[in-house]
Amino acid sequence: MNAPDRSAPDPHGFLRGRERWRPVEALPWLIAIGAFFALPDYMILGTQVITMIIFALSLDLILGYAGIVSLGHAAYFGAGAYATGMLSAHLGWGEPISGLLFGGAVAGLVGFVSGWVLLRYHGLTLLMLTLATAIMLQELANVLEVWTGGFDGLLGMEFTPLFGLFENDLWGHAYYWYALAVLAICFLFARRLVHSAFGRTLVGIRENTRRMHAIGSPVHWRLVTVYTASATMAGLAGALFAEINAYVTLDVLSFARSGAVLIVLILGGTGRLYGAFVGATVYVILEDELAKASPEFWEFGVGLVLVLVVLFFRGGLLGGLDSAARRLKEARS
Repeated sequence: MNAPDRSAPDPHGFLRGRERWRPVEALPWLIAIGAFFALPDYMILGTQVITMIIFALSLDLILGYAGIVSLGHAAYFGAGAYATGMLSAHLGWGEPISGLLFGGAVAGLVGFVSGWVLLRYHGLTLLMLTLATAIMLQELANVLEVWTGGFDGLLGMEFTPLFGLFENDLWGHAYYWYALAVLAICFLFARRLVHSAFGRTLVGIRENTRRMHAIGSPVHWRLVTVYTASATMAGLAGALFAEINAYVTLDVLSFARSGAVLIVLILGGTGRLYGAFVGATVYVILEDELAKASPEFWEFGVGLVLVLVVLFFRGGLLGGLDSAARRLKEARS
């Protein structure tokens, strides 16, 4: 058996040991910590950014690494949100951490069952099936209005203080740290997964599925596994959303939410992990500022930014930064 060619191009950096931590990776976390002290009145917005980052990370696992394009990823965000919300509203269970885990587990189960069926298909068929899954779940939530509240939303959720000490105060300070801790755990898991041997096989499946079949890789099982992990993470984001807002509506399962998280990844850059950080931050802040400036036409501004990014930054904003840094390094050498 021939040894691997170390001189061959390695665009994903696996052979160069990119799994090792780099100093620049501390920057997003330092910014998140610094934001708490610099902008204490904006922690509710900050928590929304973090929730969106977790949701985008979950989509990046299947889109950026396994090549699974989904138009219905909100199905798992909504499943987590409703599971946690109904646990509190109907069963009186308001402990946040166990509620969060329950939401993630329910979403993961939904992801496993749906993924086992959907991932037998490819291309446009798969794309439409993911969309149909979210639409069916949204209609199911509407039909089961006794449990979900239907169009009126799920009310009556009450959550106890974190560890019995930290209330979700008016400024969102305690839940900002709570959300940041959940993000850190999700990110460490995602980073570990994509830089593992399993993650390398996902990239192989994305690049050439037939070849992976030919070498005996269990393609379907690997795709179902990463799809389940992605759904679980999306469910954690949805459960966190429910706990922060103490209110869940059918919007958590909407096509608009699935489209928004896809836009976030395109803005930040797919297959990079930190692209979710950049894209979510830009999207949420842009949405907030444009909605204040023009409540009727803010979506036009978001669309314009998206078009400009797609035209001039093929790898998203993070890809553009990487290209600029590479060119600067080449100019200096």
